[in-house]
Amino acid sequence: MEMQNIYLPEGSLIDTESNIAYTSSVRMLERAMRRGVILEAMATVCDCTDMSLKVDLGCADGIIPKEEAMYSPEGGKDIAVITRVGKPVCFKIVKIIDRGGMRPTAVLSRRLAQLECSENYISRLSPGDIIPCAVTHLDPFGAFVDIGCGIVSLICVDCISVSRIFHPSDRLWAGQRIYAAVKHIDRSASRIYMTLRELLGTWEENADAFSPCSTVAGIVRSIEDYGIFVELTPNLAGLAELREGVSVGDCCSVYIKSIIPDRMKIKLVLIDCHAARYTPSLKYFVDPQRVRHIDRWRYSPPGCRKVIETVFGEE
Repeated sequence: MEMQNIYLPEGSLIDTESNIAYTSSVRMLERAMRRGVILEAMATVCDCTDMSLKVDLGCADGIIPKEEAMYSPEGGKDIAVITRVGKPVCFKIVKIIDRGGMRPTAVLSRRLAQLECSENYISRLSPGDIIPCAVTHLDPFGAFVDIGCGIVSLICVDCISVSRIFHPSDRLWAGQRIYAAVKHIDRSASRIYMTLRELLGTWEENADAFSPCSTVAGIVRSIEDYGIFVELTPNLAGLAELREGVSVGDCCSVYIKSIIPDRMKIKLVLIDCHAARYTPSLKYFVDPQRVRHIDRWRYSPPGCRKVIETVFGEE
């Protein structure tokens, strides 16, 4: 059985046929060690005495020493190790210790798997490349995503969608699998920044789903002195007149008065509003299975004075 390493967010390999076969016996673990195969298994315990991770291999006891728990030019933090408990971790097998009739112990290295991923995959990425990611956690300023083998990148809150949101949880959740595009690469700091909004459609593409004189659902995203912004899709919002008793985050129904492409305006009338927690699903207007790279994306319709666009590769 031959297996070429692929570099995906952690959790992508654990249920694959190859991963199951390689972790089915000590003999197969030894084969994986000789071939340098990247595998995955569940981290079950973090030992507080030495910060090592215990990994459930089924046929053997697995252990990832603290120094092998992650690859980071800046050094790893304990919290990054602790938060892997209860989640799949990737690793390469360093050695297998025979314990004389007891279950053998496999010494594992997540660091080596991440180092290989960094050298063979992440270092070759360019701005505009579209790749699979997994959301790891959310902060007010953005969403952190696993871009391969547990290596984390950031999607700033402004890059999550064109429609204004106040927290990444308005759009994403931890554990969610998404696609995103490489926004910027800081080679000096070994950091990659990602962006999502360019995959969620232009103003025209989103507006084509709506028509005047129809009533549709929306989410109140902001309340200004001059009106209420209601999100219709993650990359499209309209403006309704002010009304009392409305709060940011409310679900609502709105009547569409008019759609004005050359001004990127959608005029709305607020019909009804109620407090509810709702995270809209993402719709990609770029097929990530077919399109792996984009050079330029223009959100604004032709003829619109205001230009919103992204040119990948430019500072």
